[in-house]
Amino acid sequence: MTTIDDRIGDDFSLSAPVNLRDLGGTPVDGGVLRSGVAIRADDLSTVGVADAAELVDAGLSTIIDLRTAGEVEITGRGPLADYPVAYHHLPLMTSIGEGMPQDGPFAIDHVQMGEMYARMVESAASQLATAVTVIALAPGATAFHCAAGRDRTGVLAALLLLALGASDDDIVADYSRTDPNMPAIQQRMKPVMGALMARLGFDLDDLSILSSSEPMDVSMRTMLARLRGRHGDALAPLRTAGLGDETVARLRDRAVVAG
Repeated sequence: MTTIDDRIGDDFSLSAPVNLRDLGGTPVDGGVLRSGVAIRADDLSTVGVADAAELVDAGLSTIIDLRTAGEVEITGRGPLADYPVAYHHLPLMTSIGEGMPQDGPFAIDHVQMGEMYARMVESAASQLATAVTVIALAPGATAFHCAAGRDRTGVLAALLLLALGASDDDIVADYSRTDPNMPAIQQRMKPVMGALMARLGFDLDDLSILSSSEPMDVSMRTMLARLRGRHGDALAPLRTAGLGDETVARLRDRAVVAG
């Protein structure tokens, strides 16, 4: 049977999402993450009809949507809504405009982005714990996504890999793989994000996100450092929110294979 990993390899290009990849092969404690368990992506609502069918045929059983209600309202769920795929809407923010100033140009650097990630883990720990639990219990492949597949998706990917015992360097390496995809992502997102920003009173062209010339891996390293500095364990907010050892053990049982 064709696997998810086969379908999203070099010979498979989704019609619209441009930041979709299986986390399989990432080194974790005791081996590597098995392919066909966890897939990270940008907005899956934009997937084409044929590609949606291929993903389901290849084993996609569950979708975790990390977008806000406003984003879902604009684009919906797309063709994958027509398939018997479990859907979990677990927004990590109430509004895409959280933290934005109400006047003047807006620019943040990678350190500030990492600090925002850490606050997101703390404020949305319950949703993130639920997401990790869904991945641990899902019968097939789980795809999780936001709009760009970098920030909210990157936070969940990092916490999932932490739960499996991945090193900081491997977590950062996965996060950084999004960087070359950003021009295509931004081009695809512009109509939706422009509409959302207009609702909030912002002009998308006036916003300058991640203006620093530093490499983007600074964001993820900052998130991990801030969480450990405040909690000791970067997973502590999720553990407090209900992520238990039994769930992590179940996740490891289905996700870790010898490297």
